[in-house]
Amino acid sequence: MLSWVHLGDLHVGADDDWESAARLASAVDLINEQLAGAIDFVFLCGDNANHGSPAQYERIAAELARLQVPWRSIPGDHDFEPGDLDAYAALPHSSCPFGWTLHGYRCLFLDIVSHGAGGPDFRLGHAQRAWLARELADCLAGDLRPVVFMHAYPGDLAEEGSTLATLFAQAGVAFVDTGHTHYNELLNDGRVLYGATRSTGQIEEDDGRPGLSIVHLDGDSASWRFQRLNDPWPLLMIVAPPDARLTTRPRVRDASDSDPAGGTVVRARVLGHGQVDAVTLAGTDASDAPGATLHPVPGRAGMWQAEMPVLVDPGHPRRRLHVHATLADGRVIEDSVLVAAEWPQGDATPGTDAWAVSPWPEHGLLGTQLGPNKEGGRSW
Repeated sequence: MLSWVHLGDLHVGADDDWESAARLASAVDLINEQLAGAIDFVFLCGDNANHGSPAQYERIAAELARLQVPWRSIPGDHDFEPGDLDAYAALPHSSCPFGWTLHGYRCLFLDIVSHGAGGPDFRLGHAQRAWLARELADCLAGDLRPVVFMHAYPGDLAEEGSTLATLFAQAGVAFVDTGHTHYNELLNDGRVLYGATRSTGQIEEDDGRPGLSIVHLDGDSASWRFQRLNDPWPLLMIVAPPDARLTTRPRVRDASDSDPAGGTVVRARVLGHGQVDAVTLAGTDASDAPGATLHPVPGRAGMWQAEMPVLVDPGHPRRRLHVHATLADGRVIEDSVLVAAEWPQGDATPGTDAWAVSPWPEHGLLGTQLGPNKEGGRSW
């Protein structure tokens, strides 16, 4: 299992009277209070400093030094605004490309900005392209599941975007986490999942409310949820089986969450402080699928699971699964997923937002696409 928090493009600078730096400070406080010990790392997706100046990175580094979990960053086009990454390189944990193995996953952090001409001229460059190909080949040979972190989608690259997306599919990349768009978005091209998280500065959607996304990979199941900084805690995430929006061909084919009797392991995770009295499968929308009590998973904080009868069969190809957690103070938190043995199909170019999934407001996916990269919202 692998889990991380994504902080969207910070755009730290004096342009907004350092409001984005204050939001970063609030995010650090929240992560330390609610998620320390529960996630593997924090990811900063690029456009960290709005103009790539040393003073902006000093503000960023000072806040990140307080984080009680590991973190990694990659550069964005705003970090490259000076024409180089010299100031950015002074930020700790920022070297790219970089590979990091965690819990059976190989996390690959890329620089797609410094090989271009500046602005959103995104390119991998020959050396990094060769490095990435070797890393992905090693993952296949070593039974590691790759996860890629880059500033924008392959479809946004100046060249070879479709080739890169095809390489991701062939290598079995579990998730590609990106920034740049300024809004929450998930893509599913049937083979690979892509996620973009709302910017922290220069927010275009949801009345400018900042937040963070939480990504959880559980074997071949992926879950994603956006949480505003002022939303209540704790929260509940069903981490297996995946929602239909996040179901891809390899995950269905591998069926790693199916037991020999044909049942399904349902896993849910409670994140944040709060005493949990019980976690239950509140039901499905099929009368022949009974509810169940989930039990704590030893050694995995906040994780609960139960084995269930087959959730998807020819008679019920799509079912909604509801899980409730009852807290000691009487509150009930919940999550639901639509389970389906299907995945997107089509002839659109992989790794592009032609594969954007349907809105999922319960998980913070509004489907607005208003950021500056969609020529909507405000002009920065």
